[in-house]
Amino acid sequence: VNDNLMAVCTAVNAAYNSDAASVTAVLPQFPYSRQERKKARESITAQQVARFLEASGANRIITIDIHAEAIEGFLWRAHLENLHAHRVITSYFRQNLAVPDMIVVAPDVGSADRGRTYASSLGTGLAIVDKERNYEQPSTIKKMSLVGDVRGKNVFMGDDLVATGGTLLNAARLCKEKGAEKIFFACTLPFLSGKAYEKFDKAREEGLFDGFIGTDAVFRGPQFMAAHPWYHEVSVAPLFAHVIHNINVKRSVSELLA
Repeated sequence: VNDNLMAVCTAVNAAYNSDAASVTAVLPQFPYSRQERKKARESITAQQVARFLEASGANRIITIDIHAEAIEGFLWRAHLENLHAHRVITSYFRQNLAVPDMIVVAPDVGSADRGRTYASSLGTGLAIVDKERNYEQPSTIKKMSLVGDVRGKNVFMGDDLVATGGTLLNAARLCKEKGAEKIFFACTLPFLSGKAYEKFDKAREEGLFDGFIGTDAVFRGPQFMAAHPWYHEVSVAPLFAHVIHNINVKRSVSELLA
């Protein structure tokens, strides 16, 4: 991440020093976007990244499903265009994986707004998993409860990113305990940090979930899908291309950002 961040800042600054009329940084993954606020004496690293990009000469930043929309407020001069992958994901889901009696489940309270968007797009109801974290240990959940009824229903669970996979898998187990049938995951940024994919392999073997849709904002490719048949990759490249084109020819991008 740090090497890529330095590389993009250097490239942006090179364009700025070459008298470019404007410089747009396209970042499918906004670095350090999970650190937009502090607990105790921590650095607000997402703010630092925003300042780095502006100081390098970026006039505009294009990203997708940024983890915290508050990051837009860290930019003083540059414009941030935050794209959304839900249309691409739900379109693929309808064409390839759709099942009846669906309900969307937000895996935590923070993803409730995203859950409402998916529920509206799929024409379903919404349930929310409320989790209480144990901050004495990293990535540890103390208690989970489900707000809503999933009994006898097929679940669609969407999030912006998946790192270790703990949130989705724990939420899926809770839904199964509450009587859910099939469960499908979706996310824009499938980081699957370390060997998280092994957790999903095991969970799929146990019948915990039935499919996982990710976008190529974090590229996995055909080999990964062949090795892990539960994974489906959809492309957001056309969405980025459309937005870049409209910006360059000075057309509206509002509809594309919805």
